[in-house]
Amino acid sequence: MKGFKEFLLRGNVVELAVAVVIGAAFTAIINAFVKGVINPIVGVFGTKDLASYSSCLKGPCEVSPTGEVTSGVLILWGSVLSAALQFLITAAVVYFVLILPMNKLAAHRKSAAEKAAEAELKEVQLLTEIRDALVTPLR
Repeated sequence: MKGFKEFLLRGNVVELAVAVVIGAAFTAIINAFVKGVINPIVGVFGTKDLASYSSCLKGPCEVSPTGEVTSGVLILWGSVLSAALQFLITAAVVYFVLILPMNKLAAHRKSAAEKAAEAELKEVQLLTEIRDALVTPLR
């Protein structure tokens, strides 16, 4: 039980739990964006709801009022397209809002650390030269 408790209280598990909660909230925002913005834009060219796009492979296709396919083979490719758009938008937002700034921050920190290490090396070299100059006897 002790090992399990340590595992749960480790920072990674807590951070992962927070990420799941934030991800769920973020998914709701993306879904609302697709439903409220993307679908109406697509609606200019066709049906407003992407989920209504479908193709009948083996027909005639009949759908009951509850949405069940009663005959034929109906491919609901509109819902797949909608999910793909939601994924792409989510991935783009995560990349441009989270990943890109974090990569720039990491590069900036690495550059600052390299500059500090270089300055420290120069300081050590200068101190070494001063020590050597003080040690050598004057002529």
